[in-house]
Amino acid sequence: MSRASKLTLLGTSFFAVATISFVHYQQKLEKSAMHQGVVRDIEQQRVKRERQLDFDLQRELEAEYKKEQTVRDTTAEMDGSAKGKAGTISTATSSIAAAAASLVSGR
Repeated sequence: MSRASKLTLLGTSFFAVATISFVHYQQKLEKSAMHQGVVRDIEQQRVKRERQLDFDLQRELEAEYKKEQTVRDTTAEMDGSAKGKAGTISTATSSIAAAAASLVSGR
């Protein structure tokens, strides 16, 4: 065999081995990444189950407390009193604005 044919054989063999090694390495990386995705999904499902259990427990506690205690809606009472106060506040604000205007105009 000539020297050129030996170098060509050696070069193509090296290129083939390098290509096969790279492909196997790439496959291992992809498999590892896919496995990490599965692990992450399992962890997310575990966290979701824990949160759902906490939510269910809180719902049961709320139902139990509502049985034991009387709860009344105080927001309706606050809305009515806030409307009355809002009228008083707007009247006071307009009085202050009028006084400030008279001071600015020099009267």
